[in-house]
Amino acid sequence: MSLTGFSAGTYNGMNFGKGQVANVDLQRPRGTQDILPAVTPIWHRVEAAAHRVAQSYGYREIRTPVFEHVEVFRRGVGDATDIVEKEMYEFEDRGGRRLVLRPESTAAVARALQQTSLLSEPPVRLYYIQSHFRYERPQSGRLRQHTQFGVEAWGVPGPLADAEVIALAESLLTDLGLKGLVVRLNSIGCSDCRPRYREALVTYLAGRRDELCGDCQRRLDQNPLRVLDCKVPTCQAVVADSPKPLDYLCETCQTHLAGVEGALSALGITYVRDGSLVRGLDYYTRTVFEIGYDKLGAQSTVCGGGRYDGLMEALGGKAQPAVGFGLGLERLILTLGAEGLVPPEGAAVDAYIAYLGPQLGPEAMRVAQMLRAAGQRVEMEALGRSLKAQLRRAQKLMAPYVVIIGPQELERGVAMVRNMETSAQAEVPIERLAATFAR
Repeated sequence: MSLTGFSAGTYNGMNFGKGQVANVDLQRPRGTQDILPAVTPIWHRVEAAAHRVAQSYGYREIRTPVFEHVEVFRRGVGDATDIVEKEMYEFEDRGGRRLVLRPESTAAVARALQQTSLLSEPPVRLYYIQSHFRYERPQSGRLRQHTQFGVEAWGVPGPLADAEVIALAESLLTDLGLKGLVVRLNSIGCSDCRPRYREALVTYLAGRRDELCGDCQRRLDQNPLRVLDCKVPTCQAVVADSPKPLDYLCETCQTHLAGVEGALSALGITYVRDGSLVRGLDYYTRTVFEIGYDKLGAQSTVCGGGRYDGLMEALGGKAQPAVGFGLGLERLILTLGAEGLVPPEGAAVDAYIAYLGPQLGPEAMRVAQMLRAAGQRVEMEALGRSLKAQLRRAQKLMAPYVVIIGPQELERGVAMVRNMETSAQAEVPIERLAATFAR
């Protein structure tokens, strides 16, 4: 079967000839959603806020391909992570290349930076709003295709950069109306001090191996820090008494963490240390953080990130310090809706053009184009309905005004403008309509 259409053969046991389409139900794939016109305004609002806040911090937008070579994520994210082991949409193209739909963006951005000269003059501050694809059990706010807003500061090793990205995330969430946010902060150490912590953690977990789930028993051998992030209750009970990274930090990592905390305090951002906090990807080092909205209950995290100084080197490039975060827009929008922070649906258009009789259609179209050129959102009658039906359509669109073009008005070069709220009407010369609406 070709990718561009059906060829002769069978599908699900049904025979069909060349050019015939199999009689199957066409529904959207599980774990995806249709974002319908009634919902897109809140998406526009959130995306506009993300663009505005990121740019106010000096970040510039980057967009990476929807698919990448699989090694970008095997080497960048890590073979022992859930993303690589279980969740990637991996496929082979017609040239025999192993590709994958983008499961996350940080490794993709690192790959892009390797192929450009952007990092020749650090720092480089980037942000993105793009889709990710992961095969996992769909749940509220967590889909197999989801949209993420993320920021990344490359080439900045100091703690001020960590505090800056946390402040950016908090600024966006506050700007959208969320109050009472909780910043949870931890350090998982660096390549110098983490081996001591890893050894202590493995020793502890090995003594309670039988209490761990099957996945965590495997993680204990491959990537023991991932056990700390497991959501299985029995594993969480084991982790509660485990050694904490904070107790094994080297002096440099302690100083870095103190610098982050000092900068957050200077910004007036309240934070709590969470010694059990880790991130689920291999490339993180030192600072890790989450921002939670506790009114959500168990699924309170709306944003997470940290420092990943070793990522570029893992992809075969020159080592570069970096820090950033990711924020899922689906979960954020659900949170805003639950808190009553979604604005009511507004008017779809500024004016509706109604006309009486098909012979007036071309003039109605000319008037519509004239108003659009002046910056107005305009819909015109398309079905040749009665004036009463046209006014109902305008009301459904919540159009504040209807421009009515009739044969008698057209002879005098005027149109009737109706205020849909007050029902007041006034004649306006057609050539002055644009100026009238501008006022």
